[in-house]
Amino acid sequence: MQLPNRTKISYALWDTNAHIIRSIFTEVAATCPKAFCCVVTNPVNSTVPVAAETLKRAGVFDPTRLFGVTTLDVVRASTFAAHATNTDPKAYKVPVIGGHSGATILPLYSQAQPPVTLDEETLAAVINRVQFGGDEIVKSKQGAGSATTCMAYAGFRFVKAILAAMGGETVTEEAYVYLPGVPGGEEIAAKLGVNYFAVKIEIGKTGASKALSFGEVSENERKLLGVAIEGLKKDIATGLALE
Repeated sequence: MQLPNRTKISYALWDTNAHIIRSIFTEVAATCPKAFCCVVTNPVNSTVPVAAETLKRAGVFDPTRLFGVTTLDVVRASTFAAHATNTDPKAYKVPVIGGHSGATILPLYSQAQPPVTLDEETLAAVINRVQFGGDEIVKSKQGAGSATTCMAYAGFRFVKAILAAMGGETVTEEAYVYLPGVPGGEEIAAKLGVNYFAVKIEIGKTGASKALSFGEVSENERKLLGVAIEGLKKDIATGLALE
């Protein structure tokens, strides 16, 4: 397996998890090809492409039923904004696009509801914390662990949304998906130059029914988006290069 030049993802983590994901999705393809599949295994930016390629090789890939769970980034975006403004995290809704690691994560505070009013320095610190919040946990555990309970909550929240959708509700959640395979996603992919990307997704009974464009962003967010896309290109290439 030949990896592109990488700095953020441990080779050991990638090598172990990539093969686990491929093994799992080989079984998914054989036993439950129509299942809704929610990937939380890091690095999600790369493991979701591995899952997709495994399903493709088996001839059962349905992009509307494969999701990389980025809910944790959404939770952190509202929580850290609330910490900075001394408000209730439940009061904020902050769209988060991009990927699910480091600088590929882009919280769109310019589109937050209600608006988040912070000076540039504080806002930059909050964005950095959303992007690298996982590092805080690893450091606090002195390298002996990573995010577990918060990831469990994020997984629970996303699966709850999926179950609601299967029950007939139309729900909207951020998720990392193969955009060209989701209605509305092909245009977003063409504009960004990447096929895998996290945006708001409308989910119905049969899976992802629509990828929603994130609209205009601020000048600073546009710069961060460029960084995120370059990072994602490398991460996606890593997933596709798995032998």
